[in-house]
Amino acid sequence: MTLAQLRYLIAIADSGLNITLAAGRVHATQPGLSKQLRQLEDELGFQLFVRKGKSLDAITHAGEQVIERARVILAEATNIRSIAANLRNESRGELRIATTHTQARFALPAAIAALNASHPQVSVHLEPTRDADVLARLEAGQVDLAIISSTGAAPTSGIALPAYYWQRVIVTPSGHALAGRARPPSLTELAALPLISYDSSLRPESSLRQAFEAVGLTPQIAMTAGDADLIKTYVRAGMGVGILAEMAVRDDDADLDALPADHLFAPCTTWIVLRRDSVLREYTLAFIEFFAPHLGRREVARLMAGDQTNAAWANVPHWHGRHAPSRIQVA
Repeated sequence: MTLAQLRYLIAIADSGLNITLAAGRVHATQPGLSKQLRQLEDELGFQLFVRKGKSLDAITHAGEQVIERARVILAEATNIRSIAANLRNESRGELRIATTHTQARFALPAAIAALNASHPQVSVHLEPTRDADVLARLEAGQVDLAIISSTGAAPTSGIALPAYYWQRVIVTPSGHALAGRARPPSLTELAALPLISYDSSLRPESSLRQAFEAVGLTPQIAMTAGDADLIKTYVRAGMGVGILAEMAVRDDDADLDALPADHLFAPCTTWIVLRRDSVLREYTLAFIEFFAPHLGRREVARLMAGDQTNAAWANVPHWHGRHAPSRIQVA
């Protein structure tokens, strides 16, 4: 049994049992990957997958147990490499980030550019994906960190560090009836209009839906998209009124009017989520500090090495004030 075989095994599981896709992800040939899988099964003495012809149809019960342990082994192997690289003061490597399209498009560019300037030998792999899939990619070990937003409590997967909080805004075409009034719109008025928002607004636990339902209203979701630019595109096309993150409205959106919605919806917090028991490379700590300067690298390193349940967050900044020199406090 080798680490390479375990890596191939996990790649197959994470690729929906598509060996061709898995081979591409681990930079192997399909015949080579299939050969390594057969050798691993021969060594273990049982099948890891149910086969249907030449295709893999399902993961066996034994396979599920092996894959679970393989993830732990590979994570620890990565930690050992990270410890060694940090001790050597090695500045090269890769940083894999799973996040939403909104964060990737509007929040991350400055931090990634700063990391590139300070660590030019670090390759950043940004993986924008659906809100519901971000944490799953982290839990599967496919990325080094996740950046995701939520209302209320922190994500329970991994170790969540609060980067900043933000509000939603209501976006209309210029000249829309809502934009021409002195008073802000109410939930009742919005419920009477077709709305365009993020894919997450379709889920029952969506805080947007819950805000309407709390006052006995049902929103008319005319369209959803994972990309804020698409939401704005269809607002411009006249399909409805947009509800999206405030950082997604830019100076070049002069043909749109952005109306405050913080009186209607609870604020959201953007979290940096790390895998528990992971050893962070120095450039990962640098990235976190670039993205959320109040999260000093020494404090983050202490939290990763100790009991995170004693951490108390102080002065989490607003999106516009996220460069304020506040710090986290560890009890």
